[in-house]
Amino acid sequence: MHNFIQSFMSNDSAFGRVMTKIGIIIAANLMFILFSLPVVTIGASYTGLYRVMFKTLRSGGVTNPFKQFWLGFKTSFLQSTVVWVLYAALMIFGYFDVRICLRAGGAIGYFQYALYAVGLLLTIVLIYTFPSIAAFEGKIKDHIRNAVYFAFHKPWWILVNLFFHVFPLYLTYSDPQLMPLFAFCWFFFGFGAITMLTARLLMKDYNKYLPLVDDDGEFILTDDGKKIMPGSPEEKAYYASRREELSGSDKSEEEILEEMKMLDM
Repeated sequence: MHNFIQSFMSNDSAFGRVMTKIGIIIAANLMFILFSLPVVTIGASYTGLYRVMFKTLRSGGVTNPFKQFWLGFKTSFLQSTVVWVLYAALMIFGYFDVRICLRAGGAIGYFQYALYAVGLLLTIVLIYTFPSIAAFEGKIKDHIRNAVYFAFHKPWWILVNLFFHVFPLYLTYSDPQLMPLFAFCWFFFGFGAITMLTARLLMKDYNKYLPLVDDDGEFILTDDGKKIMPGSPEEKAYYASRREELSGSDKSEEEILEEMKMLDM
């Protein structure tokens, strides 16, 4: 019984991995709340949150959320803040334009629907821009281009992504009596959970364009310190060397076959 409990509670067990991820989500969520208090820093905070989730997914579920959040916040502060402030300014400008259309009525009143469409498009681009800043290197125009590409090359995922971001907010304000409960959820894990779900969706596409990482989420480098990209000759050489290492190791045949299967993925 004692051995069973130990194995069940260990970090390598399914229960341990789940609890570790929950702890990472809560810690990153609290960092997001704290660093978003000035409001103008919300963009950089979201990028930091995405960095934590991407690092968690690429490192087998174990990472330091405080360190990764701070790195994401610090390195992306300027780009993320510019994107966030620009989005907020455009949405405020659009809000007053909608009010003007409603007051004017007539043919001008129909212009409000065009403004709603533009606002929705800007929101979609924003949702995909912060994870691009967290995952890739480049200028703001590169991240916006990435956002448009990853959003619209699989447009059916846009609805899923919007659902993750919009429906929880709708629930929060739909019942005033439950708002304290929803506030508790948002404070401790709401933003982190949504970001983790979104990161899982995006990682399937991002992995094709991100450098290879080891089991700890660290970049795999060539002898001259170059990052190995998917589909490159360096990747083939790396996997070939790994197969040779596995073939010459003391592991059982089943373990070798399992690891080789993982390398072929």
